[in-house]
Amino acid sequence: MQGFKRFMLWAFGLLVLAALTAIVVGWSYQNAKGSDYAPFQANAVYAPNGVVTTSQPLASQAGLAVLQRGGNAVDAAVTAAAVLSVVEPYMTGIGGDMFSLLWSEKEQRLIGINGSGYAGELMTMERIGDRGKVPDEGPHSITLPGALSGWAMLLEKHGTLTLAEALAPAIALAEQGFPVSEVTANEWALFESKLSWDPGAKATFLVGDGRAPKVGEWFSNPDYANTLKLIAAQGPEVLYGGELGDKIAGRVQQLGGFLTAADFARYQAQWVEPLSVSFKDYRLWELPPNGQGIAALEMLKLLEPYDLAAMQHNSAAYLHHLIEAKKLAYADLEHFVGDPDFMQVAPEQLLSDAVIAKRRQQINPDTAMQRADPETSLTTSETTYLSVADKDGNMVSFINSLAGTFGSGIVVPGTGFALQNRGVGLSMQPGRANSVAPGRRPFHTIIPGFVTKTDAKGNQQPWLSYGVVGGPQQPQAHVQVLLNMLLFGMDVQQAIDAPRFRHWEENNVSFEPGIAEATVEQLYSMGHAPQNPLMSTAQSIFLGNSRGLLFGGGQGVMKLEKGYVAGSDSRRDGVAAAH
Repeated sequence: MQGFKRFMLWAFGLLVLAALTAIVVGWSYQNAKGSDYAPFQANAVYAPNGVVTTSQPLASQAGLAVLQRGGNAVDAAVTAAAVLSVVEPYMTGIGGDMFSLLWSEKEQRLIGINGSGYAGELMTMERIGDRGKVPDEGPHSITLPGALSGWAMLLEKHGTLTLAEALAPAIALAEQGFPVSEVTANEWALFESKLSWDPGAKATFLVGDGRAPKVGEWFSNPDYANTLKLIAAQGPEVLYGGELGDKIAGRVQQLGGFLTAADFARYQAQWVEPLSVSFKDYRLWELPPNGQGIAALEMLKLLEPYDLAAMQHNSAAYLHHLIEAKKLAYADLEHFVGDPDFMQVAPEQLLSDAVIAKRRQQINPDTAMQRADPETSLTTSETTYLSVADKDGNMVSFINSLAGTFGSGIVVPGTGFALQNRGVGLSMQPGRANSVAPGRRPFHTIIPGFVTKTDAKGNQQPWLSYGVVGGPQQPQAHVQVLLNMLLFGMDVQQAIDAPRFRHWEENNVSFEPGIAEATVEQLYSMGHAPQNPLMSTAQSIFLGNSRGLLFGGGQGVMKLEKGYVAGSDSRRDGVAAAH
């Protein structure tokens, strides 16, 4: 009992310290008319020692408090991720997956971890039936959650805190509650109907007469606090082979889903080697499949020879080339990428000079492709992001997701967290790397990004830890943000806030306010098209509530000669907290 009291006092100490922390966040208003930047743009945050940038102030503050108490970037990242699972429960949590890239200053190298789960051992095409695809929500969409294993492995190998210490601030917030912020309340309200049909989800995430909490309304999640306390006391094994995993598997099977207790017992996150491509004196790094980071690498390599700067930022010519590169990269992504154990094409083949040169020939500078097909020579038959840097030079690029908003829409009663719907990344088409099969890792959209810079001796040095959430938007946003910095001299905050495009399928593209109307019309004359009418209706709903859901919300930390400069997307509620 004394140990638990000390544990909770430590948790509240972290929160008090966070509340007293001075956060350098300035907001400036800019007239969007004729401007390349978003109407509201935060100023970049400069940090002499360390910085934590997330989509929620409470998460940034909790991570910063860890740094100020002597913890490192990994400690702060896991702490912030845990807090995000409390204050943004529709985006993230231990019911989902995670990926991370860590620059270890001691080892002078970039380290990757894949914390994505897989299809349950009961999942087969026959059990899915003749639907044609895995459902977007419900029990059939649930795959094994891998996030907690990834958190624990990162801490054990590269952190200084225990998992219990990292979870303490999240436990305190879930138990005591917090006022819901504006963007969170607006996005939560969009999914009331999704939460209303599952008893566990309704009891956990709807209040009053079955509605989402309003802006400023106090919200607590005692069930989730108890779940995190159980994990703090017994370790991740309570989920992977213990009573929590057994409870979840039992409920999922009761609802007709495919997870078993044995699935949980055999799971462990994996250390992986990152992939990269060069662009001028820099290298963009992404994690290998089963994620979609390779699409950002292919896009960047396709674009490398063009004089993009001469085309001018967000001009019709500039956006046209980016959109066409995106079409080609995503065609390869959809056809070839999935569980790496079942891919018939190696990632290095997709990024080879010969293949890239052949793909580049398909880009017409004046006309949009009606459709991009995968490279024939190789053919054989939602989300929170955070970035952290510490005084010792360690940098963490970290992403955690439930896939869709509130994932599957299912909460096992008494657990307090939603289970992901990552099964949507599995295909009902046989013979693919992401075909539905027991134990198959789904194709994944969540990707952390990292950029290194070549020094005078030819060695790679850390330069930028960044990411942008938004499902399929992520690789195309990675490229847009990076080029904003490398070609147009923007700082990290400006680069994140600058208006973006989002290409969907075929020729359908959405353009964010701030991209000139004349530019958009010119792109339409080249063969690009507005998104289809059905999606336009959805877009109008999203744009009215949160551009971050449609065009993605990002964070980034750039290393200076001494210290750091950081940014947090003005499309969301987040801040960069520094010391």
